[in-house]
Amino acid sequence: MFVRVQSSIARAARVGMTITVLALFTTPARAATEADLEAKLQLLADQIAALQGEVAALKADRRVVVTEPLVALTPGESPGVGATQPGSATGQLSFSGYGELDYARPTDDSSATTADAHRMVLGVAYQFDDKTRLVSEVEFEHAITSAEDDGETAVEMLYIERMLSEQVYGRGGLFLIPSGLLNENHEPTRYYGVFRNRVEKSIIPTTWREGGMMVEGKTASGIRWDVGMTTGFNLANWDFNSDDGRKSPLGSIHQEMAEAQASDVSGFVALNYTGIPGLLLGASVFSGDAAQGQPGFNDNQITLWEAHARWTPGRWDLSALYARGDIDNTADINALNLGSPTPIPETFFGWYTQAAFQLWQRDTASLYPFMRFERVNTASQYAHIAAGLTPQSAPDQDILVAGFNFYFANGVVVKADYQYFDGNNDDNEPSNQFDLGIGYAF
Repeated sequence: MFVRVQSSIARAARVGMTITVLALFTTPARAATEADLEAKLQLLADQIAALQGEVAALKADRRVVVTEPLVALTPGESPGVGATQPGSATGQLSFSGYGELDYARPTDDSSATTADAHRMVLGVAYQFDDKTRLVSEVEFEHAITSAEDDGETAVEMLYIERMLSEQVYGRGGLFLIPSGLLNENHEPTRYYGVFRNRVEKSIIPTTWREGGMMVEGKTASGIRWDVGMTTGFNLANWDFNSDDGRKSPLGSIHQEMAEAQASDVSGFVALNYTGIPGLLLGASVFSGDAAQGQPGFNDNQITLWEAHARWTPGRWDLSALYARGDIDNTADINALNLGSPTPIPETFFGWYTQAAFQLWQRDTASLYPFMRFERVNTASQYAHIAAGLTPQSAPDQDILVAGFNFYFANGVVVKADYQYFDGNNDDNEPSNQFDLGIGYAF
């Protein structure tokens, strides 16, 4: 963008120089009439006015880009699959991807240290015509996918997008839910720390996607709105003997459109405002019945709502988020599973605040120290069964994370952090740990 602006300015300088030379040498100075000079000055004025219009148009284009939530706020970010947009050349095929490798060393148990090729994601987008495109992503986790290993291969996105007007888009297929700061912007170059924050993993399921239809709109004042109807959760998938529900209540029962039960559908609404440069304010709500017609389940409405903010004044990058989930009518289900280690919670919540600062920058390299405080409770309340039978609420878990992101090339980041846990309600997780990681996005 700036190259184009500089090119326009350089062209204006060349035009002015050419006219000046012509004025001085093609006609003797003494012979130049007043009419000649006026004509040449008018020509120069016309050229400058045209170039000013072009520069203004380029700046307007740039303003449109900046209004996108979380775009161009952190060095090294990549547009990802969105590199192909409606309006691109018909038949255009584009590729994208991201990945991350990490090292985690618990400070009190070195035998639990792990090194992991955490994920590799490949994206393909295809432009059918000037208004219609395909977007797809496939994710590979933990290096090896087999029945004996923890690795996983999953379709993360697969949808058709249609431009309905210059500011309104429709999508149909498997897409990410616009919830929180991270779910739609989860590439490792877009967040601080080696691992994604706990609130947007445990309360809002990470890379949470559903199948359905949605409409997205944007306004010139910086408002983005999203509304959709999708598949939802299946409470029959809850495992009372696994710790998955303690780690992430909704993450343990989301269906990812893998032969998903769809007798009950869900809906969502999201709003984001970016009309003030450097500021993002937003909120979303997702709600639907998770009974899915399964025996023993009835009117189990699940509602997840969140509010978030991000502000980037100068070198600072400040953000905050609160999320809360509720599951209705769980008492009878828990009563049939008394004594199980993981009953279904009625409510769960989490919030965090984060601050990062651009300490150093040179060319494409930059250094961002950061600090984040999180509070998470995946079972803050259980539905009342009877005196002495209702499960006891879990304690809050506080997490303090401090570290840095070092972007040494566009789209490549090295990270390091230290995580301190207080009130840990998961005995299988180390209390404190040191992390290293490298990530990329293109």
